[in-house]
Amino acid sequence: MSKHRSTLIRPLFAAAMVAASTIYAIAQQPPTPTRVRGTIEGVEGDILAVKSRGGEDVKLHMTGDIRVVGITKIPLSDVKVGYFIGATTVPGPDGSQNAVEVHVFPEAMRGTGEGSRPYDLRPNSTMTNATVDQSVAGNDGHTLLIKYKGGEKKVLVSPETPVVTYVPADKSDLKAGAKVIAFMKQLPDGSFETNRVSVGRDGLTPPM
Repeated sequence: MSKHRSTLIRPLFAAAMVAASTIYAIAQQPPTPTRVRGTIEGVEGDILAVKSRGGEDVKLHMTGDIRVVGITKIPLSDVKVGYFIGATTVPGPDGSQNAVEVHVFPEAMRGTGEGSRPYDLRPNSTMTNATVDQSVAGNDGHTLLIKYKGGEKKVLVSPETPVVTYVPADKSDLKAGAKVIAFMKQLPDGSFETNRVSVGRDGLTPPM
């Protein structure tokens, strides 16, 4: 190799190593959370203070167009064929998909987040938003066949699985002691804002 070519390659190699180490460092950073689950500590103006389930104190600026929805419990028998639902599942030892929770979307929210994706509720959990195609009752609960664009999934729902739906709510429901899931975004200054909060009714902890 000529001396001239060698002097050209060395800087390029060094630059590539710097780029690779930068990408690696970014990959090792924990992802910015997109939701906080916890209990409202207080509301002061547009600031929502939440104690997360993990014990962290989180302050969220509520946007002017914030959307608040209530979460209330319903019986599994209310989940009908044709309904659009969300189901958080974890794989069972036999490969089945066991529901950790099921939430029924109102008709106006049909199609919300349709599909199946990893979820952060539990290790190895998946969130699937889909339409109920079949519902079969068994001795240990129900088996729901749910279908979404490009796929389908059989979900086992036990009698202990919490089943909920959405009901109207507003900012007046955001009171100290209420259990919430707040969807949040980190701003350039490091603070957080939220434009969507799900709040449990009658002391309910939103299970999703």
